[in-house]
Amino acid sequence: MSENRIARELEKRSEVERPKSWQPASSLPEPDKQAGYTYKWIRVSVNGQRDPKNISAKLKEGWESVRIEEQPRFKLFTDTNSSFKDGIEIGGLLLCKMPNDFKDQRFAYHAKKTKDQMESVDNHYLRENDPRMPMFSERKSTTSFGTGR
Repeated sequence: MSENRIARELEKRSEVERPKSWQPASSLPEPDKQAGYTYKWIRVSVNGQRDPKNISAKLKEGWESVRIEEQPRFKLFTDTNSSFKDGIEIGGLLLCKMPNDFKDQRFAYHAKKTKDQMESVDNHYLRENDPRMPMFSERKSTTSFGTGR
């Protein structure tokens, strides 16, 4: 062995980085995340017409408007005609946030509601079983790849 050889662990390899490719700019910038919050863009208008029903429903669910002071880099992007003067509105969408605890509770509520509805459908569907036409509940999906003939 050669005396001049460097131990393999000490060798520095130049990291091979994939070349970056051009991508079109996103119409909605990604907010700087604050720990403990989930962010979402909520519709406040469509084709220039306000949608108070949608924003009202979302605010009642627990979403709250993100103030421009929280995301100062959005100051240049915001809509000057917005009815949410302290908020961040871009193209009819308002940046909102919700505490992760509320998000998890909301998810659990909708999961339970879905489960209850599926049980109700199963109970109604399977309550009368004619022996000539047996009914069964099979919940699985498969994917197969064929030759397409």
